[in-house]
Amino acid sequence: MPSFEEARKKVGELVAAKGFGNTPSEIPKKLLFAFIELGEAGDSWKKGRPKEETIEELIDVIFYVLDASRLIDPAADLDLAFEKKLAKNYSRPHRYGEGFSDEAERPASGS
Repeated sequence: MPSFEEARKKVGELVAAKGFGNTPSEIPKKLLFAFIELGEAGDSWKKGRPKEETIEELIDVIFYVLDASRLIDPAADLDLAFEKKLAKNYSRPHRYGEGFSDEAERPASGS
């Protein structure tokens, strides 16, 4: 299984081989395309299409994100960044960011 760094390199090779935009000015477009592909994944799932189709759309998202990251900071170590972010998220309280809070879980008072 490739690391993020290996996958990013492969995406860079694909971009060069196929003549896709390969300059920092393309970053906003690549991020927009990642968002569009994410919408296509949601639509595929919502419509009950084959899981493989939804997964393929999610892989497209990853391709665009890796490509944008390559242009944003070619020297960034995505594997290290992933590990740091994972550790940061593990250090957060239970269910952090999921719209949960202690108050939301308490039964409503009679007032």
